[in-house]
Amino acid sequence: MVSMPRTDQGCVFGGIDTHKETHTAAVMGGDGTLLGTATFATTRAGYQALAGWLEQHGSVQAVGVEQTGSYGAGITRLLTNRGMVVVEVTLPDRAARRSHGKDDTLDAIAAAEAAWSGRRVQPAKHRDGVVEALRSLRVARTSAVQMRRQALQQLHSLVVSAPDDVREPLRELSRMTLVRHCNELAPNPADAGLPSVAVQLALRSLAHRILDLGREIRILERHIEPLVRTHAAALLDLPGVGIETAAQLLITAGDNHDRLRSDASFAKLCGVAPLPASSGQTNRRHRLNRGGDRHANSALHTIAVTRLRICPKTRAYADRRRNEGLTTREILRCLKRYISREIYHHLTA
Repeated sequence: MVSMPRTDQGCVFGGIDTHKETHTAAVMGGDGTLLGTATFATTRAGYQALAGWLEQHGSVQAVGVEQTGSYGAGITRLLTNRGMVVVEVTLPDRAARRSHGKDDTLDAIAAAEAAWSGRRVQPAKHRDGVVEALRSLRVARTSAVQMRRQALQQLHSLVVSAPDDVREPLRELSRMTLVRHCNELAPNPADAGLPSVAVQLALRSLAHRILDLGREIRILERHIEPLVRTHAAALLDLPGVGIETAAQLLITAGDNHDRLRSDASFAKLCGVAPLPASSGQTNRRHRLNRGGDRHANSALHTIAVTRLRICPKTRAYADRRRNEGLTTREILRCLKRYISREIYHHLTA
């Protein structure tokens, strides 16, 4: 819950329901009274008009915005640059939706109510710094890695089902040798109606794609690595932390690290804070937290597994907890929570 200031009767709170072509805004007085609603285009002029419309009603204390990382990114940047406090509305009020229904105006009013009450909101990420640039580069790299993996799987699948005269020379080759060999195939396109020729054409096409994607990934990594080394050098000094895991944790934290109130809030953001699940005579029981940023959770898992392999101190801790009766999965959960605390202190230092 975020505490919102109420300085005088002239203060107002805004709420914005964001979409691709239009944003619907609502403004609410400091006493919780609805003052008005309006719809604006998602253009530079529309953003300016929306901000001016909010300011006409009084001193804007906070604005609740939905989807600040996608459809609401543009209006969030403009409002932040104009000195307004922008909070992200995290979850819809399901009880209100069941009783009152849903449309753009009602969603904007609900966002304004969330900003006014401080419930269901969190400080919005700033998207005008180095971390935002890093996020954009990693979106492209992640997509290229996934496409290369898919192309490799398709290549191997074609080799398995290829006619014998095509499969035999390829079946014992290592992965990259296979890709390079397929890239050099020279079948006659005029005979594409023959299964053996068609599969060679397909293998060469997939090999071209894999090599092109590999070059694209290396180019993006050359842009990503200096950004991470410049802005997260302390993270890279930690055991088990590499360029990719450090980049993901930076992106999860955002440019404005001050929005992370404690190491516990960062752990919950990463989905590694254990949730209490005690009831009746079952005490001191906790369950896995399946919320949070799953990419950050994956990064912490990679760090924990790496430390178990290379760090004597971590291996000694794991042996001690295993003697206490914990399973490997439970030990990894504990390690991820401890690592998240260590990462938080380095991020906010």
